Amino acid sequence: MKINVPLPFDHADLPAEFGTMEAVIEIGTTIERAGFNAGLVTDHPVPTGRWLDSGGHHAQGPFVMLALLAAHTKTLRLQTGILVLPYRNPFIVAREITTLDSFAGGRVTLSVGAGYLKGEYRALGVDFEQRNELMDEYIRALRAATSGEEFTFEGSGYNAFGNRIVPGSPQKPGLPIYVGGNAKRAIRRVVDLADGWNPFFTAGETNTTTARTAAMTGEEDLKAGIDYMKDYAAQVGRSDLPEIVLGGVNKPGEDLSNQEILDRIGVYRALGVTTVAVSVKGNSRAEWCDNAERVGEEVIAKL
Repeated sequence: MKINVPLPFDHADLPAEFGTMEAVIEIGTTIERAGFNAGLVTDHPVPTGRWLDSGGHHAQGPFVMLALLAAHTKTLRLQTGILVLPYRNPFIVAREITTLDSFAGGRVTLSVGAGYLKGEYRALGVDFEQRNELMDEYIRALRAATSGEEFTFEGSGYNAFGNRIVPGSPQKPGLPIYVGGNAKRAIRRVVDLADGWNPFFTAGETNTTTARTAAMTGEEDLKAGIDYMKDYAAQVGRSDLPEIVLGGVNKPGEDLSNQEILDRIGVYRALGVTTVAVSVKGNSRAEWCDNAERVGEEVIAKL
């Protein structure tokens, strides 16, 4: 079982604590030393004020933050958690990711999702209603473009006829691509196109304020999703099941002790989960790093 951690650089309200190079260096070296598998960054390039005021959050540029983190770590994996893939031309994403992956020594994991903010889609000039179709298409385009080989790909409004992005991802057999979301369509997308599934717990029927997706309120819903993934994989003939990378060990609103986190991880492992994210709290960089070290000592070291 591997443990990821969401990074605190999105705290735009605390720039002196989390918005400096000193913060990147201290936090990056702390979580690597504590034994975390990956640091996670989010993606909201231009969120609406209405969403922010109702519980949403800011997000720094994901490729920039992961590059800064890469420069001050050696083994920590660098993961988007998640990147809203339809926002950007997939070949631009491929160029950014393969550059980062090459210079970081093959440590990047790309987790992608369709997103849900209509206002952000509108601001970026992307058709919200086509987001699922764009997701499927863009993942296929990324597979071709990150290979390091010359590729041909015909997309919706863009075409590559014998183009190259060099170097490609140094990872074999290729850049790991995970897909986020709880809906059955997202799970089918995982089986059809991805290496891993990023489910996450929601607060109720749907998490309408900050993450509109199908409900996943506990272990029973997670197990149902995993069973659906296995059944669909059998239907389409996929024998190598995708990794299950849970977006958060706790459910929304839960405040768990490290022992409770450890116990909960045991439950998820029995269901087939391979990686979970553990959120670290702290209103200052020092407090955050102290808490991250405690997770390393009281959770990660005991797995």
